[in-house]
Amino acid sequence: MIPRTLLRQSRALSSSIRSSPRGSLARPQFRPSNLALPTSSQRISSSSRWYSSESTEAKKEDNAADSKSETKNGEAEDPVKKELEAKNKEIIDLKDKYVRQVADFRNLQERTKRDMEAAKAFAIQKFAKDLVDSVDNLDRALAMVPEEKLTATEKTEHLNDLIALYEGLKMTENILMATLKKHGLERFDPSVEGEKFNPNEHEATFMTPMQGKEDNTVFHTQQKGFKLNGRILRAAKVGVVKNS
Repeated sequence: MIPRTLLRQSRALSSSIRSSPRGSLARPQFRPSNLALPTSSQRISSSSRWYSSESTEAKKEDNAADSKSETKNGEAEDPVKKELEAKNKEIIDLKDKYVRQVADFRNLQERTKRDMEAAKAFAIQKFAKDLVDSVDNLDRALAMVPEEKLTATEKTEHLNDLIALYEGLKMTENILMATLKKHGLERFDPSVEGEKFNPNEHEATFMTPMQGKEDNTVFHTQQKGFKLNGRILRAAKVGVVKNS
């Protein structure tokens, strides 16, 4: 009995050895340790991960640069900023136009004021021109009375009447000239003070040499002149000295 049992055990052992795979026997002998080098696949995966991380960072930097450039372009092409600049220009233009309009309006006011004052000052110019002829006739009537008759010691009835008429005309002339002067009309006689000839105020009707007087001196007034508010209404007709 014992030899059969042993034979059976040996057969079972040999069958078990045959049925077991070869790799299972070598597996415990060639199992890699934790300190073994990485395989080629692991190297490729690690390198791919490194490249992918680098490319990701590069993409992030590119995206940041693009976003900055887009922000700058957006700021440069911002419609709100453009509209604000346009409004500022419009405001400057309107302000300049406003200042010009105000200056023009003030100039117009000053010019209108001067025109009104001139119209008021010279409103009687035409009337004054027609009136000076009457004043001249009155002056001629007074000049027709000789001085010796006014200063005569013996006065007759006719002479008294003449003196009374003269005094009345003289009084009328004085009142008339005062009234005209009140309204800006004045009469001037350049020969009274021996003025120099002024072509703006005088009209020389003749020239003659005279001893003891300088050239271009007015020595005779043929017709008195008139001024209206400082402006020559009628030039005086005078005689001028000319020795040379």
